[in-house]
This record gives sequence, C-alpha cells and structure tokens, in this order.
Amino acid sequence: MSQPTSLPVIDLSAPDRDALHRAARDVGFFQLVGHGVTAAEQSRLLSTARDFFAMPEADRLALDNLNSPHFRGYTRIGNEHTQGRRDWRDQLDISNELPARVPAPGEPPYWWLEGPNQWPTALPELREVSLEWMGRLSTVAHRLLHELLAAVGGPEDFYDAAFSGHPRNHLKLVRYPGRAPQGDDQGVGVHKDYGFLTLLLTDEVPGLQVETPDGQGFIDVPNLPGAFVVNLGELLEVATNGYLKATNHRVVSPPGSRERYSAPFFYNPRLDARIAPLPFPGASDADGVTQDPDNPLFAEFGWNELKGWVRAHPTVVRKHHPELTIA
Repeated sequence: MSQPTSLPVIDLSAPDRDALHRAARDVGFFQLVGHGVTAAEQSRLLSTARDFFAMPEADRLALDNLNSPHFRGYTRIGNEHTQGRRDWRDQLDISNELPARVPAPGEPPYWWLEGPNQWPTALPELREVSLEWMGRLSTVAHRLLHELLAAVGGPEDFYDAAFSGHPRNHLKLVRYPGRAPQGDDQGVGVHKDYGFLTLLLTDEVPGLQVETPDGQGFIDVPNLPGAFVVNLGELLEVATNGYLKATNHRVVSPPGSRERYSAPFFYNPRLDARIAPLPFPGASDADGVTQDPDNPLFAEFGWNELKGWVRAHPTVVRKHHPELTIA
C-alpha cells in the first residue's frame, strides 16, 4: 500500500461513509470539516488559552496539578513525560466538573480521576469558555462516532450506554514554547490516545506529525483552517479487535522561540464502561489488538486512562498515589 502524504478530509455535514471507513481503517487520522463549530467559537477558545498562558507564572503555578489528586490543573514546561522523556510544553488539564471522588475500599483506583478542576481567579471566563467548548465538541464527537460505527457496518448507537452518566471527557489547553534550551525537539513524544476519539484544534503553527501505516516514518499535518484533526484512540482498536488501529503521533517543537497553541478534546466513555466487541462485517478480517508488553490495552476504560496519567505525571503519583503502578 502506498504511503499517504496528507490526511483525508471528511465533511460531517454530508459524510461519505466509504471515505470515512477508509480514513479510519487505513490511516486512523483525518481532517474534519462541516462540523458546525464556527470560526468565532474556535477563535474564542484559542484566544482564552493564550490569555491563560500569558498570565504571570505565579498565577499559573497556583493551579499546579501537584495540588490535585485527580490530575487536574497546570503542568509546567517539562513536567509531563512521554515514554520516559520530558515533553517541552506546558498545559492546563480540564475534565468534567464533578465532586472529588475517593475510591472506597475494593473500588478501582481509576475513580481518583473524577473530581473538580482548578480555575484561575484572574481569568474567570476560562471556566465558562472551556466547559461550553467541551459540551459543544461532545455533540460533534457523538455524531461522528455514530457515523464511524455505521461506516464500518456496525450499529451506530452500540456504545451510547457507555457514554451515559458522566463520560470522561477531557480538554487540554497546550502551549509549545519553541525548542528546549538543549535543542531537544520533543514537544510531545510518540504516543497513542487512550479513548475513542480525539478532536484537535490548533493554530497555524506546524508541528503535529502522524506515523505512516508502514511504521517507517511520519507525515506533517498542515493546518486546515476551520478543521479539526481527528484521530482514533486505543478503545476503538479494542472495540474492533484491531480492525481499526490507534495511530502513533507526536508534536515536534516549533523552531526557535516561536510558540504553538493547541486544544485537544478527548471524547471518552465513563471510567467504568467495559467496551464490548462491536458487531460488524469486518470483524472476521480483524487481526487483533496491538500486542505491546510496554503498553497493555484494557477493555475497561478507566484502566486505560489511569495507565496514561500514571506514566505521564510521576510527580503527582509520588505525592498523592505512591501505591499506584501500572504495567
């Protein structure tokens, strides 16, 4: 199979299910247009993100995720890790606004991931803009997931129950502040996402790269104004027994001191949702989920999610959860 040099473009306002099927099966990434989210809405989110990162460092550090046993809040540059190496970016992690949950004896420790966010008092609009954005993109992702399941020949509402109650939706506001002083260009290292779908909004500064299907290289993803970059997560690989694959990707830091801003939204089910196999015609052609001893995949979403957070934020684990280890 020839290797792609760009990502497919899918129009959600008039979806071509054959094209969506091919994009999901062959690449695992695509550009999404026709989603109904306006340029003004997109600009408002990125502008608010820039306002947050322009705040004095002391105000940002007041929201340090070390304050949160729920892994919420601000992560300073270099304090998140991918594959054991520091990512040269800072970010604010936001999820459903819920009361703090402490797992009862015998309950899975992934319930620590439910809890309140940390918000800056000097930028009160951040809360409103972020939570509205999460609700807006949840609606887009819900429709897209229905189209995707139908495109591969499955029941489009098959996973609706898994998203009932309090689905684990998650928004990151991210700044890549140029190259690290030592010249390392790892904005975020090679990884796959944990859940079902990721919808990424970014500015015009390049940096995102997607692994080619043969695993031998990466392609650059240019900015397509108004589009979301969509990728499939590990749970869709589990759901389809490997027929659809989660795809490796990374972000290369912009050169010099040029900054890059992005806002990935992760559309995920409830933490305790166990993902049953999707019934679809291609199931007989599936070749099984990726077997990687360094990255086990779990059908119960909470374990997949917790695995990622424990690896990415070792300082939070040492402070709040020293008993937590994930193979």
